[in-house]
Amino acid sequence: MRLLNFLLAVSLVAFLASCQPSKKKAEPFAKGEFKSWAQTPPMGWNSWDCYGPTVEEPEVKANADYMAEKLKDYGWEYIVVDIRWFVENDKAGGYNQTDPRYVIDEYGRYQPAVNRFPSAADGKGFKELADYVHGKGLKFGIHIMRGIPKKAVEDKLPILGTDGITADQIYSTELQCQWLRDNYTIVADKPGAQEYYNSIFDMYADWGVDFVKVDDLSRPYHKGEIELIRNAIDQCGRPIVLSTSPGETPIEDADHVKEHANMWRMVDDVWDTWHHFTHLIDICQKWYPYIAPGTWPDCDMIPLGRISIRGERGNDRMTRLTKDEQYSLMTLFTIFKSPLMFGGDLPSNDDFTLSLLTNKEVLKMHAEATNVHQLFNEDGKVAIVSEHPANGDKYMALFNIADEPQTITVDLTQLGYISDCGLVNLWTGEDSGQISGEYSIELAPHASALYKLVY
Repeated sequence: MRLLNFLLAVSLVAFLASCQPSKKKAEPFAKGEFKSWAQTPPMGWNSWDCYGPTVEEPEVKANADYMAEKLKDYGWEYIVVDIRWFVENDKAGGYNQTDPRYVIDEYGRYQPAVNRFPSAADGKGFKELADYVHGKGLKFGIHIMRGIPKKAVEDKLPILGTDGITADQIYSTELQCQWLRDNYTIVADKPGAQEYYNSIFDMYADWGVDFVKVDDLSRPYHKGEIELIRNAIDQCGRPIVLSTSPGETPIEDADHVKEHANMWRMVDDVWDTWHHFTHLIDICQKWYPYIAPGTWPDCDMIPLGRISIRGERGNDRMTRLTKDEQYSLMTLFTIFKSPLMFGGDLPSNDDFTLSLLTNKEVLKMHAEATNVHQLFNEDGKVAIVSEHPANGDKYMALFNIADEPQTITVDLTQLGYISDCGLVNLWTGEDSGQISGEYSIELAPHASALYKLVY
């Protein structure tokens, strides 16, 4: 009798399980649909500048808490865990490439290191951390390296979604990343290559990832792997914003990258020194024509506030940029409509740093302005302008990138103003009244000014 009851119970459980709807992947996205996922430049926090490859779960949560409380209402929304979250024993000031302890699953896919991300225990990956971030009304992102783990190749791990293809059948040692040797290149036309990328992005979609920064794609430009990644995101059924990084994306590949990524790096890592800023000014000159909804040239992370707590470059510090230089950096990033990924530890912000991130008029320009272009860049004097598409207001950023004071003069007729117009300083709110003809201002070394001009 007991055996009969047991068999009936097992049969009932099996029947009820069969009645449950099976998990079904969402429909794939149409070609180019990804551009609708970032109609304004993404804004968020990234762990790299302050924690390098060593960030831990409590630190991620603390930055999410701060963003939800103080920044979310201003449009900041992404919390991004940067490089090597799958290494148990990485180090500050570089990378442990001597004896890294990787965490990897049976299909050659990196998993979060549980000693750093306790909620990843029992194979949960980043699901619980993503849920925590989503519970704050924010979005969750991660960093990965292009390619396939060397360990997966060495162990000949199977590729999910294939009939017996293993990792050692899709890799090449050619063009391997020179500064971090965790992965091999994936040969894009090999059977199993697309399936491998599909398998990792399907996993990220299950975790609830909203943003992926893929490293080592730009120098040289890895067209084949970028296309595999685009295909993998589009088939996974979850909108995942794609950021390509790092290095100077070749301008000759501009048309290709804007059809495959939401944002792409124009430069190597930007740190808190003035020459990084002046280099950005020069590089931006090539990229103005490619600023468009859903596809954004990327100035890199914002190295302000408290950085290098356990970072790659230098000791724990508040940014070395002066206040004038910090205004100049934020003015360039916002008028250029670069994605804004803050690199400092948010809970360590002082009032001044917070003020740079919460100016409503500046962020309105950043989100809504169009027709961004450079008026001039000569003798250390730079002028960049844009306009509001709804009301025709113009925005004007002036920079003195020289090491001595300079007077910068702009002919307002170049902006279409043939009679008086109003001039408002966006950072201070100061209204300078009506001006006409030419406008001149003396700027201290490395200083800037940001204006809205209205009839």
